[in-house]
Amino acid sequence: MRAPEKQAYLVISQLFLPTKGGTAVWAAEVYGRLGDRDTHIITARVPGSEAVDAVHPNTVHRLNLERISWLRPESAWMYAKLLGMGLWLGVRKRFAAVHAIRVLPEGFAAWAVARLTRRPLVIYAHGEELTGWGRGGKYRLMVFLLRRADAVIANSDFTRDVLLGMGVNEGSIRLIYPGVDTSRFRPGLPVADLRARLKLAERSLLLLSVGRLQRRKGFDQVIRALPALLGEGLNVYYAIIGIGEDAAYLRGLAAELGVDERVHLLGQVPADELPRWYNACDVFVMPNRDIEGDTEGFGMVYIEAAACGKPAVAGRTGGTGSAVLDEVTGLRVDGTQVNEIASALRRLLADLALRDRLGQAGLARVKGELAWERVALKTAALGEFARLGRD
Repeated sequence: MRAPEKQAYLVISQLFLPTKGGTAVWAAEVYGRLGDRDTHIITARVPGSEAVDAVHPNTVHRLNLERISWLRPESAWMYAKLLGMGLWLGVRKRFAAVHAIRVLPEGFAAWAVARLTRRPLVIYAHGEELTGWGRGGKYRLMVFLLRRADAVIANSDFTRDVLLGMGVNEGSIRLIYPGVDTSRFRPGLPVADLRARLKLAERSLLLLSVGRLQRRKGFDQVIRALPALLGEGLNVYYAIIGIGEDAAYLRGLAAELGVDERVHLLGQVPADELPRWYNACDVFVMPNRDIEGDTEGFGMVYIEAAACGKPAVAGRTGGTGSAVLDEVTGLRVDGTQVNEIASALRRLLADLALRDRLGQAGLARVKGELAWERVALKTAALGEFARLGRD
């Protein structure tokens, strides 16, 4: 696989490593491959950032982006800081383009810098921000910015369709799925110590979820499905990696259903353990559902699991259909229906050949299409596209 030609970009991303989450990982992985020290990242100052910045290939500028409670809006100072740093760099450096990793708040600052410095503007759209903020002032600002970008990166087919519904020019939209580090997430990693930590017998089956503990992820629905699976003689356990507001709710639900000894909330795990946990499971599951417009834009965890050779069970809402190909790399279900979730899990847990077939298909797809090197090449190709869009 050829390396993308190095370019100098100005990238505005409030979320960046070591902050957790797919958006932060995407920004760090792609621009580290696309550019060198001439690419400048504007992001938030967070604990542990010095260690990341010291080894990252790009030049990283950290700002205090906390909201100020007495300002109206509270985010005004954050917008001003992003804009100020962006303009300061934009007039001193010659960037190929200005990239905003989200439409808000980053897109506003990036739009102003791009127009004042006459550079192409690229904005990322992730899906959930387009559907979860209602139709008020933030939504109208998003529409304004997205319609004026030279290129808009949609992370899934679902996100592309939402953008079209917002009146974004179809010709400016480019579909680029997120990627995965295939040198880190891969099959064959040692797992005996992890399974022993949960006191799993050799033939025990392990379900795994990874993500913020919030209702739309569907972790509660998996817990509700456990009694049926156990009642059919499946010796199944469930591990959840992540932190969030639903931790106490999930523990209480497991106790209420009598499966608390089968459910393990692991919290955050060390970075080097995460790929091993994917290897340790038999099936990855995140049966997401839409809750008042809050939905899953893609779900990078699904392809992390696929990179480790594991099949996934996903919900049908949002952009998960771009991450999990139904009956090819996993199964998609109605995340509001516990019986559908239980049925999909039953199929996979009871059929090793099916698990292996779907897992291997997912692994092949990741290697062929979804490694970060592929994503970087597609992003590099936007340079000429965006320039032509301005001519």
